[in-house]
Amino acid sequence: MASAKVNTASDVRAKTPDELTGLLQDLRKEQFNLRFQRATGQQENTSRVRVVRRDIARVKTILAERARSAAKA
Repeated sequence: MASAKVNTASDVRAKTPDELTGLLQDLRKEQFNLRFQRATGQQENTSRVRVVRRDIARVKTILAERARSAAKA
């Protein structure tokens, strides 16, 4: 699983597109595992679901910003 550290926007912006894609994949795997834990009643840290969901949104937003700026150029 990914670390428990919250990815800030400045941390995410410093990454390359390949790193962002890998991070997004890791976060989606973690999200799946957290959903599975919730369904089976094994989830301990319920707030992690929210953090992961927001991290996914943050990464997707920055990827979209970069795609828009590349399309303009």
